[in-house]
Amino acid sequence: MVKAEKFWDRVSKQSDKPTIKLSPTSLKTIESAIKYLKPDDVILDFGCGSGTITSEIAYHVKEIQAIDISFGMIEVAKKKVEQRKIENIDFTQSTILNKRFNEKSFDVILAFNVLHFIEDKQQIMQRINNLLKPEGLFISATVCLGERMTFLKLAMFLLTKLGMVPTMNFYKTTALEGMVTNGNFKIVESKKISGLPECFIVAKKIS
Repeated sequence: MVKAEKFWDRVSKQSDKPTIKLSPTSLKTIESAIKYLKPDDVILDFGCGSGTITSEIAYHVKEIQAIDISFGMIEVAKKKVEQRKIENIDFTQSTILNKRFNEKSFDVILAFNVLHFIEDKQQIMQRINNLLKPEGLFISATVCLGERMTFLKLAMFLLTKLGMVPTMNFYKTTALEGMVTNGNFKIVESKKISGLPECFIVAKKIS
């Protein structure tokens, strides 16, 4: 098991509660995302974590394949949907590179609080593009700690150097947008949804 999986397995123990109140940023993320979703959409939720946001999105779409590298997070997510009797989500411990996912299979791919942890940006963005149907949407929300010097940025930098949290990318918004467009996407919407800041992006596949 790699370090990142161990870290998120530990975090999952704090998420294993019957109900967790959604943060204001999570509520904004959900509200912003569902405007772009349709009842017949088949979605891949990349890095679904404990499934809190996934469960809310599920009411607005046909089906969600939800994946995370952490076994602990997936187990927590499964418990949540069982309690709420949500039946259109399939939670699986997996990476997005898993060959079980066929190209051009999804109408929308979600990536909430994930992109600042990925290492091979080009490979992942190409994979996201390949998995989407023509003109499919990629919807993400990403912390951009590179925008300015803050105590949180300094703390996270030190924690990553000490190996206490997974390696992080300290994006600026323009760099994040550039990574998305370089993956053969056209940005439809980009906005800040928290003071960290956290950037919400909707992009359409162009090739």
